[in-house]
Amino acid sequence: MNLAEDEIRLTQFARGAGCGCKISSSTLDEILSGNQSSFSPNLLVGNHSKDDAAVFQYNENEAFISTTDFFTPIVDDAFLFGKVAAANAISDIYAMGGNPTMALAILGWPVEKLPVSLANTVMRGAQEICQIAGIPLAGGHSIDAAEPFFGLSVQGHIFISRLKRNDTIAADEFIFLTKPIGTGILATAEKKGLLRQEDVSFFHQTISTLNQIGSELSAFESVGAMTDITGFGLAGHLLEMIGEKELSAELNASQIPLFPNLEYYMNQFIVPDATYRNWKAYHNQIEINTLVNSTHMFHILPDPQTNGGILFTVKAEGLEEIQEFLQKKQLMEYVNPIGKIVAAKDKKIVINP
Repeated sequence: MNLAEDEIRLTQFARGAGCGCKISSSTLDEILSGNQSSFSPNLLVGNHSKDDAAVFQYNENEAFISTTDFFTPIVDDAFLFGKVAAANAISDIYAMGGNPTMALAILGWPVEKLPVSLANTVMRGAQEICQIAGIPLAGGHSIDAAEPFFGLSVQGHIFISRLKRNDTIAADEFIFLTKPIGTGILATAEKKGLLRQEDVSFFHQTISTLNQIGSELSAFESVGAMTDITGFGLAGHLLEMIGEKELSAELNASQIPLFPNLEYYMNQFIVPDATYRNWKAYHNQIEINTLVNSTHMFHILPDPQTNGGILFTVKAEGLEEIQEFLQKKQLMEYVNPIGKIVAAKDKKIVINP
């Protein structure tokens, strides 16, 4: 390898970036058509519900949770890539309200293009996140691949009384989000060498932070439904929550948390390819108020998130206790709901000022 390790930009060795490389929701539906999970009375959540992880009951009160997630580099630094990929995979356990217990690594590495020592660095980044989560990275599997990719298969545990699903929303519930939107835009800016230095630190910190708050939220009976936002964007995962129910979501554009300075990049029309794919898949289910900047909404709603925040709904009677909880967790910027679930309207998602 001619380049020194610190000169290698991992994002240049992959077409996609992070969760933006996910297969589109429509293509995934076609793949899964006729291949739904086999019936088992112990399988509480399978691939029929588009939830974050599979859940298998093993006694009257407890269940296993299992998930797999991997992707191509979203950042150039190998250690950080390992951290982000690990945090993103573990997030699916937290998004069900559970706690992780063990992880296995999934590694694809172009050994003729990139030094193996960099793959070791990726693994060390993942190890750091697993240690924070309190779980062993116990093994895994690797292949020689055309593009680098990394992720984890994660197993977890949950008490069934605390299980949270993504499809259990109801009318009049408030919608909350625990991280800012914009990782797809910032990742694209970084890949193009356009990410400003003042925006790097918070971006990298956010996408490598565990969503442990999901496990804590599961203790509240007032939390109706829960998921994490990844490659299908805010709108895509909200549509999964609504499903075929006679419901709609009204979002307040001014309340959607965004990364600082995101408008700077939106004004330059820095857009990941997956944004166009996502928007094409579901734009006809979205209504944008004329008082709202529709161009900005195109950037925000379908922006593919990597290790995005926990998206959850709260019953009206639990609103104050959840806001007090978020305040105690020092999440003041996420203490206000971003919208509300309402009776069905003409469109599944309505964007108000």
